[in-house]
Amino acid sequence: MGNMATEIVAFLLSVSGWILVSSTLPTDYWKVSSVDGTVITTATFWSNLWKTCVTDSTGVSNCKDFPSMLALDAYIQVCRGLMIAAVCLGFFGAVLALVGMKCTKIGGSETIKARLTVLSGFHFILSGLCCMTACSIYAHRITTDFFDPLFVAQKFELGAALFIGWAGSVLCVLGGLVFCLSLSEGFSTRAEYSYSGAASFVTARHKRSRAPTEPAERCRQFGRNAYV
Repeated sequence: MGNMATEIVAFLLSVSGWILVSSTLPTDYWKVSSVDGTVITTATFWSNLWKTCVTDSTGVSNCKDFPSMLALDAYIQVCRGLMIAAVCLGFFGAVLALVGMKCTKIGGSETIKARLTVLSGFHFILSGLCCMTACSIYAHRITTDFFDPLFVAQKFELGAALFIGWAGSVLCVLGGLVFCLSLSEGFSTRAEYSYSGAASFVTARHKRSRAPTEPAERCRQFGRNAYV
């Protein structure tokens, strides 16, 4: 029962993290124009992995999609690939977790379900690492340009999407680790069962080996008593 409750907690953590990771991908505000040193702000620039936009003082936004994937900066292409991989890995991890958890009636034997649960844990860990890497690369580019004194173009600050992605990746990694730790519990249980089974087998064999010698011992004892 305790192991089942642990798997449910791990599933909730992992799926919650995967939902946050998935919501990060289409979120608008990956970076927002900085107002540091600006007295009057007439427009706000912001962008994500798919488009760049500007919002004027009246609240009207004009957006422009990135025209060519091959003409994009390398870090945006890498972040796109990592985020898509994170979403896919999290999806397959959720499916494997539903099949492998003990509270479900599908998946086969206990051994197969345990392996599927651990495999789902690895998927969630990889999903969290991919999202964390993508957000970190994007944030590193923003902070590098912001603190570069030679960079004279528009400077940006970290957007809300990055913090959502970091939070989701941490939840995915935590849930995946809990899923993987269930493997060690399964190994310890199987090892204890194997040891007890081997001990009972040795004891039974020892008794069988001693059984034929008991009549001989009775004969010797009878002979000693006869001579006395």
